[in-house]
Amino acid sequence: MSGVKIAQRKEKCENCTKQCNKRQGEDGANSGPESEEVNGQLMEGPRLLLSACLSCDGCLSDEETLKISQQNLEEVERVLALNKVRLTQARGTQKVEQEKAETAGCRVVFWQKCDTSKHKVVAVSFVFDTTVAAGFSILETQKEFIQRYRRRHHDSQALPMFTSSCPGWIRYAERVLGSVVTPHLCTARSPQQIMGCLVKDYFSEQQKLSPERIYHIVVAPCFDKKLEAVREEFYNSLLETRDVDCVLTSKEIYHLMQKRKISMEELDSVPLDHVLTEGGDVELMRHDGRGSEGFLEHVFKHTAKEVFAVDVQEITYKTLRNRDFQEVTLEKDGETLLQFAAIYGFRNIQTLVHRMKKGRLPYQLVEVLSCPGGCLSGRGQAEREAGGRVDKGLVQQMEEVYVSLPVRLPELNPVLNKLYQDWLHGPDSDQASKLLHTEFKGQSQSNTQPPHMEW
Repeated sequence: MSGVKIAQRKEKCENCTKQCNKRQGEDGANSGPESEEVNGQLMEGPRLLLSACLSCDGCLSDEETLKISQQNLEEVERVLALNKVRLTQARGTQKVEQEKAETAGCRVVFWQKCDTSKHKVVAVSFVFDTTVAAGFSILETQKEFIQRYRRRHHDSQALPMFTSSCPGWIRYAERVLGSVVTPHLCTARSPQQIMGCLVKDYFSEQQKLSPERIYHIVVAPCFDKKLEAVREEFYNSLLETRDVDCVLTSKEIYHLMQKRKISMEELDSVPLDHVLTEGGDVELMRHDGRGSEGFLEHVFKHTAKEVFAVDVQEITYKTLRNRDFQEVTLEKDGETLLQFAAIYGFRNIQTLVHRMKKGRLPYQLVEVLSCPGGCLSGRGQAEREAGGRVDKGLVQQMEEVYVSLPVRLPELNPVLNKLYQDWLHGPDSDQASKLLHTEFKGQSQSNTQPPHMEW
């Protein structure tokens, strides 16, 4: 790393946090002892403002910085100009479309296929909805939770299980919390990365294309998804290709449309493509949940039925500290059988971690998301012009649109059942384990020291 680069990062860390842990590592010295818990009290150590830590790129390697810098519209247009790569685009979630749908008053596919639209934002060959990938992630999460629940009495790290589809939460867990939390992270890949695997492994074979000949873009409501896409475990060194080549946020798409003076009304609505390359039109569906893929609700209902033979139709959330800290319980004959929580935003995550360290966490599963309000309020969504904040009215509209979509349980999705057999050779195969799961690093592997966080 160049001296200029190090100096720039030191200056940024000093301005933001005064005690950047990365800077201390580069200096080879610590200005104070790391924080520790004694008799239930957090002792003072290096103080670091968490919001500054997460918005700072000081702990990124030069290689990571370069890879993330290539995740932009200019790079997409450069690839298109080469006219060599068969471009495939997968929408991050329905949430991206809903934002644009509410803005325009109608629902359309805003990335048009290259042969169907007179007015194009960017010409692509295929447009997929990622609900099928989210279905895989939900089913694998359900399966893993049942396995963890059944070994809870002889495995101290089995429970609680934390969801792992949020890259902001994963980054914090790996870099700061480390081995205290990482063994509890669900190993099921996020919908984004399962979609990447599905495109580069299965779909490329169906199209008789080498994976490196496909340029795969995901549109997401979150900037942190760019960082997830460049993780080393999602790179095929043999073929020199990533499962997801580029992540663009809905905000970036919106700005591109403004730049090209394209309105939603000018775009023709086209049907989504079928990942199986056969079948009729793909209907836009959703999963149960509050707009963030619904891991909690699916796992809760599945476990209630699988373990306790209780058929749960509706889930009632109990608000605790705030609307981003809620819990769900299953009770029978006065006994609490299950207790799950949905915890969004880093202030609530701090409470979660402190309770866990004190041994006062009653939950078997926690759905964790770094953004207050969940994925719909991701920093990659369009913001108000004044203040740079998420438009709460727009978020509410998106929630209403999302809820209006028909629900399909992933267990009843014939596409998933067929892919489990044709692509993965069965739901319990080694192939399914390899392509649908990942692993996470703890402090002992990354050799970072956890600073005391101010929230």
